[in-house]
Amino acid sequence: MSSTVVYNAVLCDAGGKRRGWLAADGGRITAVGDGNVTAEMLVSAAEAVDARGAFLIPGLTDTHVHFRDPGLTHKATMESESRAAAAGAVTTVFDMPNTVPPVTTVEVLEAKRRLVESKNVSCRIIPLLGMAPGAMEQLKKLDLAGVPAVKLFLGTTTGAMSAPPDDELEDVFRFLADQNIPVIVHAEDNDVIGRNMEAALARWGSAEAIPVAEHCRIRSHEACLRSAARAVELATRFGTRLHLAHVSTAAEVRELLSDGPAKGKLITAETTPLYLDPVLCNEISRSCRHKVNPAIKTPEDAEVLREALFTGRIDTIGTDHAPHLLAEKERPGMTAMSGAPSIQFALPLMLTYLPMEKIIEKMTCGPADVFGIGVTTSLEPGAVADFAVVREVPAYTLTDADAVSLCGWTPFTGRTLRHRVERTWCGGVAVWPGQ
Repeated sequence: MSSTVVYNAVLCDAGGKRRGWLAADGGRITAVGDGNVTAEMLVSAAEAVDARGAFLIPGLTDTHVHFRDPGLTHKATMESESRAAAAGAVTTVFDMPNTVPPVTTVEVLEAKRRLVESKNVSCRIIPLLGMAPGAMEQLKKLDLAGVPAVKLFLGTTTGAMSAPPDDELEDVFRFLADQNIPVIVHAEDNDVIGRNMEAALARWGSAEAIPVAEHCRIRSHEACLRSAARAVELATRFGTRLHLAHVSTAAEVRELLSDGPAKGKLITAETTPLYLDPVLCNEISRSCRHKVNPAIKTPEDAEVLREALFTGRIDTIGTDHAPHLLAEKERPGMTAMSGAPSIQFALPLMLTYLPMEKIIEKMTCGPADVFGIGVTTSLEPGAVADFAVVREVPAYTLTDADAVSLCGWTPFTGRTLRHRVERTWCGGVAVWPGQ
């Protein structure tokens, strides 16, 4: 007996599309077939779901989220944001360490892991340890078994986690190379940002008066490229696996990254739906809702980033889901908080300009190859039963009322979409919309 059978579906994974069905039981996919499911299979299922021609895809992996829990739960909680993830067909996430307290010690990391276990969450949440001053002491205490990566902020962002001093930073890269553990780097140069901010203050008079449109010139192309180049130099010198987070510029793609499959690369990279988007890359389309770090850049940058998904220079897509209250976003000028809640609608948004197979590749195979995690990459027997039904629907306009995130808004409000995530299962359990 299968606990769940989904039939009359278009199975779609990185390998392509085919019409068929899937059965799951005990948290695993037990059978997959082409064409029509048998009557016997349907009768024996505890739950039989007629997909009516919709896509059936593997659950997606988002290796860059900020669920704000603990310490910032007025913005979001693990329960609310994992539900938003499930609503976006995401079944596994890496949660970043800039919470309160910041996850920069083994003790805080273990406490956060226990917090995850105590919550009624709708996806798998993997907390990451952040590299701050004193990181070497923490790395030596950390049980490295099953640690997929650590996080390093080269450049201050929300949470203001500072990097270790230069001599310790080199020790960190050397240690991670010896242990074959990737480091995920937020790369922005503080000196460049500071210089640009001083010039903006001289022109506009105060942080409140600086137009939000200036954010992309303060957190500029140069700030990204200079810091990313430093990270690449360290990784190359010590043989450390480096994953550049939220790459936003064409220069980083052209000068620092290489074509080809993610597996075996020393330097890999992630971008986000915000940077890829052919609408938001036009400055006139952006508002305080789109103020993120690094900043969204230009149409040329977006075009190069999209092309890099096909050449392999960009290996993963992560949403950098980062909820804030609207009141925090709508502060004047540069006092508006940076970050946006994008996990729920990332898939339907990207389907307006990318094929489903490419998105699946970058959010299943990419994370598996870069971080060595056992997520479902193909709909096949034996794989973990993480999958979702995604339906093409008549065009609809997205509104804040559609948002599941506790913060109650989306940066994509007003956009016309043509797909909805109808159902999601994580480990064989229906998590969206739930039972």
